[in-house]
Amino acid sequence: MSHDHTQDCSVPVPPPGSRGIDDILAEARSRLRRLDPEQAHVAYRGGALLVDIRPAAQRAAHGTVPGSLAIERNVLEWRFDPRCPARLPQAVGYDLPVVVLCQEGYTSSLAAAALQDIGLHRATDVVGGFAAWRIAGLPTLGPTPPLRSPSVASPVTAGLAHF
Repeated sequence: MSHDHTQDCSVPVPPPGSRGIDDILAEARSRLRRLDPEQAHVAYRGGALLVDIRPAAQRAAHGTVPGSLAIERNVLEWRFDPRCPARLPQAVGYDLPVVVLCQEGYTSSLAAAALQDIGLHRATDVVGGFAAWRIAGLPTLGPTPPLRSPSVASPVTAGLAHF
């Protein structure tokens, strides 16, 4: 009995109105004035908030940028929405310059677009992410040894004790 393997490799038909991640990423980036690592460093030194959205394990494995705010992606909007009670003390208005950093510059584009969606019109990200920042020879710390297992908290309360 022969088996037709072409069916196994077929791509499912997407639901009407859905978009693929490449389209979502392109749309997000079309709204951003993305910064290369050197431009991001200048913006940070000029007062922009540099926000590292990578998970703790990734920051520990690869290092961090001194002075950056570690706000994991799953709580980012809650921390920066000036309307939200769980916001950071720095999230006092919509003109806040926020530069988002992830490992390679993909997730940060989606995150910066999400910040723009809540009204932070100056939100952007770093082309190439932390990897490009390090390659550019800009200041970094780490990597660090792994930490003990983190405590679990809801997105509304996670990380508030650190700020």
